Amino acid sequence: MVKPHTDESTLVHMSATDEDKFAACVHCGMCLESCPTYDELGHEHQSPRGRVHLMKAVAQGKMAISEAFADPVFTCLDCRACETACPSGVQVGTLIEEARGQIRETLPLTGWKKTISRTFLRKLFPYPARLQVLGKALKVYQRSGLQTFARKTGLVNLAPQHLRDMEAIMPMVTEPTLTKYPHGIPTNGKAKMQVALFTGCIMDVMFSDINEATIRVLTRNGYEVEMPQGQRCCGALHVHAGDREEGRRLARQNIDAFLEADPDKVIVNAAGCGCALKEYPELLREDQEYRERAKQFAAKVEDVSKFLHDYGYRKPQGKLNARVTYHDACHLAHGQGVRREPRELLESIPGLQIIPLPDADRCCGSAGIYNLTNPGMAGKILDKKMENMPAEAELISMGNPGCMLQIAMGVAKCGRNQQVVHTVQLLDWSYQKEGRYVPAEEV
Repeated sequence: MVKPHTDESTLVHMSATDEDKFAACVHCGMCLESCPTYDELGHEHQSPRGRVHLMKAVAQGKMAISEAFADPVFTCLDCRACETACPSGVQVGTLIEEARGQIRETLPLTGWKKTISRTFLRKLFPYPARLQVLGKALKVYQRSGLQTFARKTGLVNLAPQHLRDMEAIMPMVTEPTLTKYPHGIPTNGKAKMQVALFTGCIMDVMFSDINEATIRVLTRNGYEVEMPQGQRCCGALHVHAGDREEGRRLARQNIDAFLEADPDKVIVNAAGCGCALKEYPELLREDQEYRERAKQFAAKVEDVSKFLHDYGYRKPQGKLNARVTYHDACHLAHGQGVRREPRELLESIPGLQIIPLPDADRCCGSAGIYNLTNPGMAGKILDKKMENMPAEAELISMGNPGCMLQIAMGVAKCGRNQQVVHTVQLLDWSYQKEGRYVPAEEV
């Protein structure tokens, strides 16, 4: 293990609470096989156990915060698979995110990396209106012929390979639901419950069709849906990047917006966002004003699949004759412990044949913006994911938009004819098919 020269100016000590977290690690090694980066690199310091050891050394003043410390911390996918494997319950994800915050305070980004990070994380993602402008620009690009022109002339080839891969599978942009339904959507008849939909930032720009499907499924099942207009990005990308200050600011805005609306539940259809929202109490644990409010808010947050499973939904009758396999998004399976519920939703759809996916909860390499910041490692992890993907499956279902983009790139790379879908979309399609003809492209 590399131990850099100790410079007192770069030594940062963690609080007693954090010490309790890393002290729980007994270095048993049960986490090693679960870690995609350790599996790929084989280095101890690129394993969960090794990273915890490094964090402990920094906290105890035995090691400086340097690039030798930053590299394994930021190479981590933060997929939380190690937490599932750990018999001691070590909160590796929380430790990683705290360490990233310390690193960025001590070793802030400079040059073009700083410019790109601040542009997207501070000036774009936190502002729905700005994201909607971006969405309109993408819509023009897709529908005006510019996309076709850029592809035919080879202009897209000027971009790095991983950006070209993402452009090739970019979904069609439609109208954001946050602006489309400013006053919410009532259900037919008496509402069983009032819920608020967390629309997300990129989710509502790139995947508003999934938000639409979520709304239709909820209202069809007697749940009145509202969308607080004051909601913002969940802050997950900021916390993952070490910008905890901005993450906290966004958390406070969301807590205020949703608690003012006072819904029975806050419904999320993006695993990464749901995990981040549930962890607001941890992020704001030292905030005297918001600590209890964060707990009150987090208690309302539910993934859409778990909500429907736990609070009731009408079994669909529309038959979808297709073979589907299910991928466990890391922040749904490992982060929130939601595994059985989405599978039972799929099993309730007539005509669907479920094809098991080996190592279904193995990370696909998306991990927020990891596939942009670490494209090489993300690509290798995706390749292994696609090796397990059953070729006979026509549909690949999951509960996270980042995973959807990543696996869609894998499908294209392998030359397969498989459709990547959100679990709630399949439920919506089955409902829509009841009593009417559904074109093949919808299934």
